[in-house]
Amino acid sequence: MAERILVIGSPGSGKSTLARVLAEQTGLPLYPLDQLYWQPGWVETQRPEFEARVAAITATPRWIIEGNYSGTLATRLARADKVVLLDLSPFRCTWRIVRRWLATRGRVRVDMAPGCPERLDLAFLWYVLSFRLRGLPRVEARLAGFGGELVWLGTPAEVRGFLSGELLYEDVHE
Repeated sequence: MAERILVIGSPGSGKSTLARVLAEQTGLPLYPLDQLYWQPGWVETQRPEFEARVAAITATPRWIIEGNYSGTLATRLARADKVVLLDLSPFRCTWRIVRRWLATRGRVRVDMAPGCPERLDLAFLWYVLSFRLRGLPRVEARLAGFGGELVWLGTPAEVRGFLSGELLYEDVHE
């Protein structure tokens, strides 16, 4: 069993949900990067402090870290045993983001930092819609040298199969 797992992918792909379920299944401690990065009122943590927080977590023997934050991806990849990459349709992710906003607007989600109520703007929606074309190639380039197990999930059925243990080796993209 992997003891250090990264869960990455487009916003709205289900990273937080998948990471919570994995934490429950494995007993590994879960660290959502949004909680480490954001301070109340959507104030960003200074880069050196955020990098130090991530480095401290990755130095521990067991964890699940959920979130993208490309500035710390190399640090996390260097210690990870497994990466779960969620690559769902941009339209599905956008729909999920809008649905989540409608359901939780003005409230703080469980995977978000305290004092950061749900919000939505056009720039974020564009980021989600363009993630596969703009963000994913950068992630793929960084994963090229990763020596651990890479699980690439592209549909909700693949995610369910992975979580239920029914995902076959042939279903894992190399």
